[in-house]
Amino acid sequence: MPRRRQSVRTHGKRMTALYIFLRLSVIGVLIAQFVNGNYENVFLCVLTLVLFTLPTLLERQLRIDLPDTLEVIILLFIYAAEILGEIRAYYTHIAHWDTMLHTANGFLCAAIGFSLVDLLNRNERISVKLSPFYMAVVAFCFSMTVGVLWEFFEWSMDMFLGYDMQKDHIQTYLASVSLDPTNSNHVVTVKNIADTILVFKDGTQQSLGLGGYLDPGLYDTMKDLFVNFIGAVVFSIIGFFFVKSRGKGRFAKRFIPRVLMDNEVPPDQTE
Repeated sequence: MPRRRQSVRTHGKRMTALYIFLRLSVIGVLIAQFVNGNYENVFLCVLTLVLFTLPTLLERQLRIDLPDTLEVIILLFIYAAEILGEIRAYYTHIAHWDTMLHTANGFLCAAIGFSLVDLLNRNERISVKLSPFYMAVVAFCFSMTVGVLWEFFEWSMDMFLGYDMQKDHIQTYLASVSLDPTNSNHVVTVKNIADTILVFKDGTQQSLGLGGYLDPGLYDTMKDLFVNFIGAVVFSIIGFFFVKSRGKGRFAKRFIPRVLMDNEVPPDQTE
């Protein structure tokens, strides 16, 4: 029992230190953005602070214990996406930053989906018991559904509000049946495209000097879904063997919440 209390105290100190560091960092960015008049970024900072409270709310409302590793990754993911990615422009300044986050998102969403099913599976009041394979499939489908819905959101923001969440990619070739002069559904391939020239209605032209043409987000969307797929598959496999061995795997335990007993309280409420 003393060891359990000591581990809870260690959990509390580490998580409290992380919360304080991240929140102070976000508040500092918020103040700087407010002074500079970037009110959209101020909203992102407020949103980040709200999202930071989600793990604690979930633990209290669902009476579960989120593993330290999962909780830390969730907090760092929020910070990396909103503060570093959006405000500090890591999405454009650091190569593959968006790819890294989408891969982590696929992994995390699969962990969340698997956890939801696992919690129901171990609930004595529910008669349905799912096999490890079916639980892995549900986790995979949950993660991919979240990924697709997010791509819908990105497209909607670009289409209706003029954002560029689906980042453009410069391409040097294209293949399209629209270029077939005979309209016979034959693919016409154009290679070694060197530039994009804009022709305006008044007849003026402007060379963009891109070394190709801009793909309007298709490659970005498919890349995001593919890395989301990889993350989902990886955790689904881990979850499958975790349930198969019924909790013997140490690695999976770091990502799967535990249902609290009636006499237990969430770590954040433990002295």
